[in-house]
Amino acid sequence: MNHTEGNFKGVRNASIYYQAWLPEGKVKAVLLIVHGLGEYCGRYTNVVNHFVPLGYAVYGLDHIGHGKSEGGREMVERFSDYTDNLTIYYNMVKVWQPEKPVFLYGHSMGGLITCHYLLDHQADFKGAIISAPAVKIPANISPLTVTMGKLLSNIAPKAGVLGLDATGISRDPAVVKTYVEDPLVFHGKTPARLAAEMLRAMQRVTAEVEKITLPFFIIQGSADRLVDPAGAQMLYDKAGSADKTLKMYEGLYHEVHNEPERETMFKDLETWLKAHV
Repeated sequence: MNHTEGNFKGVRNASIYYQAWLPEGKVKAVLLIVHGLGEYCGRYTNVVNHFVPLGYAVYGLDHIGHGKSEGGREMVERFSDYTDNLTIYYNMVKVWQPEKPVFLYGHSMGGLITCHYLLDHQADFKGAIISAPAVKIPANISPLTVTMGKLLSNIAPKAGVLGLDATGISRDPAVVKTYVEDPLVFHGKTPARLAAEMLRAMQRVTAEVEKITLPFFIIQGSADRLVDPAGAQMLYDKAGSADKTLKMYEGLYHEVHNEPERETMFKDLETWLKAHV
């Protein structure tokens, strides 16, 4: 396996960090990782270690305000900060891997970014893997709360409004311990601006998801406490694709790729990818 890393200039001239893991032999396809809230692409080593030896090249970037990329932690001006940087990076990957099919692999907030991105760019991809997508507005958030959140986003965009329970990422205590102690993971509360922008993106995805028509594979743990598993079901039910798969893994938590039973999911995904490359 060959590993490379670098930086590119993203929105507002911010330095955006990226990594790539390449097989020793011929590349059969590309997996483009779109990571979740507060984390970074380097946390996907289990995905890398399973799929690179099978001939897949894995690429990932740290979103603005995440990991080794510049920007205030979890701060954005608009949700398009994520999708605009993804466009820049995708164009770089296509130069490095011309003619190779590319699959987006979006997890959690990355699943929301992926779905939002596909509404405008799905023709560029062979398919998408969507893991524990944060696409459904939580049931306990009222319209009034959404309105107040948007107001707070304008007057105090950096105010922390939402925390994340680290014990909900995996049932493996070692994974949780590593996550909690990782200095590249942001452990503070999500700023009001990002929370409002995520809600806005969720509303668009929910309203327009039928526009997504490319093949996709949804991964969801049934015991996920960090996002509502009903969001994965909504994507599956409403998307316009005739070729779609939802795998609900009973009793698993948020990061199925970091659960003790992850090899079961990887084998399912491996079979799906073989059929779509």
